Amino acid sequence: MCQPLPLAGAYLVSSPQHRDERGWFARSWCAEELAAKGLNGVMAHSSFSFNAKLATLRGLHYQIAPHQEAKLVTCVRGAIWDVIVDLRPDSPTFRRWHGEDLDSQDLRAVYVPEGFAHGFLTRSDETLILYQISATYAEDYGRGIRWDDPAFAIVWPERPTLVSTRDASYPDFDPQSTVRPSG
Repeated sequence: MCQPLPLAGAYLVSSPQHRDERGWFARSWCAEELAAKGLNGVMAHSSFSFNAKLATLRGLHYQIAPHQEAKLVTCVRGAIWDVIVDLRPDSPTFRRWHGEDLDSQDLRAVYVPEGFAHGFLTRSDETLILYQISATYAEDYGRGIRWDDPAFAIVWPERPTLVSTRDASYPDFDPQSTVRPSG
């Protein structure tokens, strides 16, 4: 089931759990269901992100054309505050952000469209995030925005205690960085 989020093209995805005496079974990805909603149903690869400590921040990352990615992000252990930012200049929700609590109890996922930046803050120790991604990683097309960039004024539920040097050092947002390769 896909529930629209306040940003154009972004969705909260939940899968019903089919329970019996053994436990439960739920689908995590269905290209046909995503395509029926007009979403990118291609999965080029799947990745994990493990985070040992509470209040670890990752992101906010994105790739520019022609290597933009759609992502389905699920927290499979622990809990996170998941944040997306619309960086599509022609979008009605350009430069707006949205945050969503995700945890391993209900396994809801955020569908992140192409042209969005994505990041998260861990809300517990020992978190594990599953990414299902529509395009392979292309280092020269990778970009990021800083978690505390005033252009977005993201309200985080708490201050991060661990941020990588790379993620903490992104410059202030430049709208041109969303469309041109480096070099």
